[in-house]
This record gives sequence, structure tokens and C-alpha cells, in this order.
Amino acid sequence: MHSPVKHDVVEVNGVRLHIAEQGQGPLVLLLHGFPESWYSWRHQFGPLAEAGYRVVAPDQRGFARSEQPEDIASYTLLHLAGDVIGLIRALGEERAVVVGHDWGAPVAWITAMLRPDVVRAVAGLSVPPALPAGMAPPSVTRRVYGEGFYQNYFQQPGVADAELGQDIASSLRRILFSGSGDNPKNERPRPWVVPEGGALLDTVPEPDQLPGWLTEADIEVFARDYAEHGTRAFTGPLNWYRNIERNQELLAPFRGRGIDVPALYMVGDRDMVTSFRGMDTLRASLRRIAPRLHDEVTLHGCGHWTQQERPDEVNAALRDFLAHLDGDV
Repeated sequence: MHSPVKHDVVEVNGVRLHIAEQGQGPLVLLLHGFPESWYSWRHQFGPLAEAGYRVVAPDQRGFARSEQPEDIASYTLLHLAGDVIGLIRALGEERAVVVGHDWGAPVAWITAMLRPDVVRAVAGLSVPPALPAGMAPPSVTRRVYGEGFYQNYFQQPGVADAELGQDIASSLRRILFSGSGDNPKNERPRPWVVPEGGALLDTVPEPDQLPGWLTEADIEVFARDYAEHGTRAFTGPLNWYRNIERNQELLAPFRGRGIDVPALYMVGDRDMVTSFRGMDTLRASLRRIAPRLHDEVTLHGCGHWTQQERPDEVNAALRDFLAHLDGDV
């Protein structure tokens, strides 16, 4: 039997990060997305620890129990990749397998692209490796989806912050249910588009009933951690979106770089990310971008919250991936 998940705070690059940890062995780092926290990996700790790994999931900078730098420009992908490398070092390790979901996936992919000497292998859930800078910038998505595309809506400081922070639990409940494969309105995945003059929550009503993979107790854990930042609960997370354009500039020198290390990609067929323009082309290029791709896994009926909605399948795929890695640690 492994000890229960333990919690700590580690200072990385001048930012205090809350981490959750379980197990011993080679390090596996789990990076959450928006609007989540370490708790989104609650189903992965035990199975991966039992398989012989040291499992660590941080609240990434700006999220939940971790510190929120004030400067919007402190949330670029270079800062976030730097946090991953710094955290690996702070944990006393030289190398790690890095797994990311949603926003955590671009962080994982780009850290692997930049530092294959530190990242042993990489897995991305939901978001494939759109290198070198992750997501399409607002200058592109405004033309493709319009000003109401949720990533564009998030650009104005203070607006979505106030909306989502007014009732943290309700905001989380709405967003998590909306992107779920169990949402009956999610049979045809599509991105969130905010109506003109409206707000994001206008498009994601309170559910009558939570899906089977999510409980009110789960919502309470997420909300309690987010509430530590009071009215700024979502400001740090939203600042990630406010650097998408900047990321394109900063990572431009790395155009043409791929993923040199072993890789794994998993996505639900009801994930809204699958509906983004160009996603089919990007997925068709996976083996060119990541020539050491171990597998591409599609989870049927699964929505956006991959490791929460389908923990058994995700755990099996991760354990298989880890077992096939080279023997180096």
C-alpha cells in the first residue's frame, strides 16, 4: 500500500507552487488545464504510484493554491515551461515524464520540444502538439470564429475574471458539465462562442444533474482551492490566454522543431478541441511532429475532461506508455 497523497509548497522561479505527490520511483509530472487544478488528476495518483512511479501534480502558476504573479506577461509558455524544468530540479530529479491535459498539454509538448534532455517522454491529453507556440493567436481566431470565440472573450483583463469569480462553484460546475461527453448537447462538439453583448456563462447553463464522473464534493474541492485568491480566483488562469499572441513571438525561433522524445496523445471524440479549425490536419501530422509517437488513443463518447471522464482507460494507456519507455530513469 502506498502512502496517501501528500501536499507541499515548492518555490520555483520565484513563484510558490502547491504540489500534490504520491509514490516512489521515476518522476511523472501531471499538468492540469483550465479551469482545473492538481485535483483533476485524483484518479491517476494511485494507479501510477502502484505501477512504481513518483507522481507529482502541481497547481500551475496562477491556479488554485499556487501563487499568482501580478504581471500578465508572467504567464507566457516560456515561463510555464520554465516552471516545469524548475519543479523537476526542485524535486531533486534530473529527468521526468511530463503529462499534460488541456492547457497543460501545450506546456508539456513545448517543454519536451525545448528540453528533450530533461523530459524523458511526453503525453498530451485533448490538445495535440501545435508547435512551436501552442494555440492559434487571437489575430487568427478572430477571423476564423469571430470576436465571441471564448479565447478572444478572455483577452480583456477584468471582464471574464469578474464573471467567473462571482460564484466560483457555479462557474466550475457549468464549465465542467458543458465540456463533458455526458452533456446531451455535446454530441456534436463545438467551441464556446459568447453572444454579442453577452457573457460566457450565458452559453453554459447550470446543469440539472451532474454527470456520473463529477460530484458536488469534487466541485467543492476545486472551488475551495480557487477561493484562496478571492475575487481574483480566475485572474491567473485567464492570464494564460492573454499571452497566446505573445507566445507566437517568443517561440518563433523554434519553428520547425518537433518532439524528439517518446510521445502519447489521447483525445475524446466528443472533445470540443476536435472541432477547432485545422485540428484534423494537425492530428494527421502527429507522426511527423512526434516521430517516436507510441500511440494515438481516441476515447469514444468522452468529452474534454479526459482523465476525469475516463480514468480507467487513461490510466491503462499511461501505464502501457510508461512500461514501453527505455530503461533509463
